[in-house]
Amino acid sequence: MSTLATVMTVGFVFIAMLLSLLLKLRLERDMLIGTIRAIVQLVAIGYVLEFVFSSSHPMFIACILLTMLLVASQNSAKRGKGIPYVFIRVFFTITVVAAGTLGMMLAFGMLQWKPQPVIPISGMVIGNCMIVSSLLLNQMKERASSMREEILVALSLGATSRQASERLIREAIRAGMIPIIDALKTVGLVQLPGMMTGLIIAGTSPIEAVRYQLLIMFSYTAASAMTSIILGFLVYPTLFTRTHQYIGWK
Repeated sequence: MSTLATVMTVGFVFIAMLLSLLLKLRLERDMLIGTIRAIVQLVAIGYVLEFVFSSSHPMFIACILLTMLLVASQNSAKRGKGIPYVFIRVFFTITVVAAGTLGMMLAFGMLQWKPQPVIPISGMVIGNCMIVSSLLLNQMKERASSMREEILVALSLGATSRQASERLIREAIRAGMIPIIDALKTVGLVQLPGMMTGLIIAGTSPIEAVRYQLLIMFSYTAASAMTSIILGFLVYPTLFTRTHQYIGWK
């Protein structure tokens, strides 16, 4: 795509801003800021990745991955405001899940330890974990509030904090898994996913593109399940004291 064509892509944002202005949605400022940030961030990371790809030094790859983990964890942690040490819990969860997923890909020869495949695919997995973490934290906070009386009754009848929180945890985990399950059911019918589309545009055989997309979708499924379960069980104890008294989140 030419430089002129790239510049012209901003026209899509102007259409959205115009519609926002006409409907008085008051989103024009946020759209403008988001557009500027997207341009700056993507151009900057483009130059950084070009340098990393040319050097292929493991330290640079590790720094990129650590930055992704920190940013993703910080963004998800905002959804869990009021939960003690939520950033540490989210960071630990995403790191463990991403490391496990990437390690399996490397161990079984699905990927080679090169920055070109490792960094983009790790970013996809980490981004998916970030979304799942945010969904889970939102669901747990909402359900902890709506199910407060149910939990207190269970505790009064002699249940432990784990037993009293069982339905809360299960429903929050299910909510975190719904997006990837829906995506699995409709992939290829409703839309061609980003990675597959990019490979096809780059000239890769559609069959080969499908193989890589299956790798991503199936790894998303495992990562979503692990993220929901690990984070759910790390977070729910903060609702209680050590003596199983319900204190909730502020």
